Amino acid sequence: MFKHILLPTDGSDLSLRAIERGVALAKAMGARVTGFHATPSFHVFAYEALQVESTREEYLRVSAEQAANLLGTVESAARAAGVACESVSTVSDHPYEDILRTATERGCDLIVMASHGRRGVKGLLLGSETQKVLTHGNVPVLVYR
Repeated sequence: MFKHILLPTDGSDLSLRAIERGVALAKAMGARVTGFHATPSFHVFAYEALQVESTREEYLRVSAEQAANLLGTVESAARAAGVACESVSTVSDHPYEDILRTATERGCDLIVMASHGRRGVKGLLLGSETQKVLTHGNVPVLVYR
């Protein structure tokens, strides 16, 4: 039925459980998976340009390490299940847009994601990324609660 499943992650416990379920589903269907993580863009107001440059470099370094670790979790789960896996990392203030774009560009026919992640009160007020993917996308979405 499904051949290519996108597995977005933000590193939350629920997101990690959704990855496990998504990989198990992929194995059962003979599908492959793509892990996905979006890092928020760097935003800063500073008095001196030197502060901005140093802070930006550190932010990018730490963000790249975090993305690699999160996507490594997806890759490890897929490898353990014998499921083909690739990973995509982007920098975006609107992760849902990059999730949908990646699903389309990579030919994913299902997105498996958690019902909510680390957004907290902000997610309640502005809408969760999962809700935005459901609202704006054309790719089927399996929401893990």
